[in-house]
Amino acid sequence: MFTATHLHAMVIHFPIALVLIGYIFEIISLFSKNIFHRQSSFALLFIGTIGVLFAYFTGNAAGDGMEDGTMYRAMELHEQAATFALWITCITAIYYSINYYFHLQKTGLKIIGIILFTITVAAISRTGYLGGQLVYKHGAGVQLEMPDFNTQN
Repeated sequence: MFTATHLHAMVIHFPIALVLIGYIFEIISLFSKNIFHRQSSFALLFIGTIGVLFAYFTGNAAGDGMEDGTMYRAMELHEQAATFALWITCITAIYYSINYYFHLQKTGLKIIGIILFTITVAAISRTGYLGGQLVYKHGAGVQLEMPDFNTQN
């Protein structure tokens, strides 16, 4: 059966990778002044933000109904981290969109952007770590039965 848990597990890795690679491109663009890296960074952040939104809502659906039990506290921490990551990612994407659209290139604005992007990467990394703890430490979403390969469909 295909559930929100499956969907969340399938999509969550994309925004993590997109935002991290976008951040690396942004750092490279600071030193190289290469327009390719700056534009790629913006595009990856923007697409990654859409992925963060999708991952957030599939994660909320996957966690519905878990209001007590041994995993509740771990799930609650992951959810709080995801909420912060969602907000800071959206704020960073909006900030970069405004700077990109209006061609704002002042040094102070770039520093603010890098700080926001750094906080975004840290927030997404923390959320991913807590999500990994849910799966690998607490067994969230893990099916504990072996399929019966002897029966024919």
